[in-house]
Amino acid sequence: MKKEMNQPHIINSISEWHGIAALPKPEHPLISLIHHADVPVVSDQYWKGNVINLYIISIKKDFKGKLKYGKNYYDFDEGTMTFLSPGQVLAVEEDDSRDCSGWSLLIHPDFIRGYPLEKTIKTYGFFSYEVTEALHLSDKEDALIESLIRNIEQEYHSSIDSYSQDVMVAHLDLLLNYANRFYNRQFITRKHASHDLLTNLEGLLTDYFNSTKVQEMGLPTVHYISDALNVSPNYLSDLLRKLTGQSTQQHIQNKLIEKAKETLTTTSLSVSEIAYQLGFEYPQSFNKLFKSKTQLSPLEFRQSFN
Repeated sequence: MKKEMNQPHIINSISEWHGIAALPKPEHPLISLIHHADVPVVSDQYWKGNVINLYIISIKKDFKGKLKYGKNYYDFDEGTMTFLSPGQVLAVEEDDSRDCSGWSLLIHPDFIRGYPLEKTIKTYGFFSYEVTEALHLSDKEDALIESLIRNIEQEYHSSIDSYSQDVMVAHLDLLLNYANRFYNRQFITRKHASHDLLTNLEGLLTDYFNSTKVQEMGLPTVHYISDALNVSPNYLSDLLRKLTGQSTQQHIQNKLIEKAKETLTTTSLSVSEIAYQLGFEYPQSFNKLFKSKTQLSPLEFRQSFN
């Protein structure tokens, strides 16, 4: 039975999380590998929503049945990998907690402070993907990730010296690079589902610009589009870049320019009227965007058809 969710508890350290999970004190204050099967789950706080100010990389295995990826079942059963960045809310569902094995790697932001990884880790969009957009590993990928995790675990179980942190950060950096590669593989292997999403995006944008929404609500935002498609903003943009080379924002702008071209060539509306119709408060902003995309001003584009 799931516990009732209360106000989130803020966890700022690895030792706090160990305490909540009723685990022994961590061997390292800034990094810890927790095996799910070892968590006794004594504290009620473990079940509640917690704001975790840590990076958490997790793999769950041995699910009973299939998990869904969006509206589709995922195609690899060996490991489901998720990534959380500091500030996200994490809650554990008691019904599901004992149905899987695996591990969670907890990293305090201070552990990578001063390393290049401190900046590059923020460029990995998968740290803000939804759980339904988890990385599903093949056997070969799972074995590679497991080997890196064993190296990290072995290093922090050993006596800490001046090289320990450098070695662990290097393994962590490599792990994230592989995760990025595997996500790109996942976009490709789920090509059918990915292209369905692209088709739905095109239909959504067409309907938006052909309705009165653009005048009532302004230009559609990336968050509006991702919510309508039931995916996270970062996942959508990363997927679109892989499929088309363009982000969600660029797709929105392309559809806007397409609609603007159609209106400029089929109506006698002024450029200012068209700008308003397309959700722009100021015609100058419309003119600037149109010219940046077409190398012509809206008026020059219209005149080229006369």
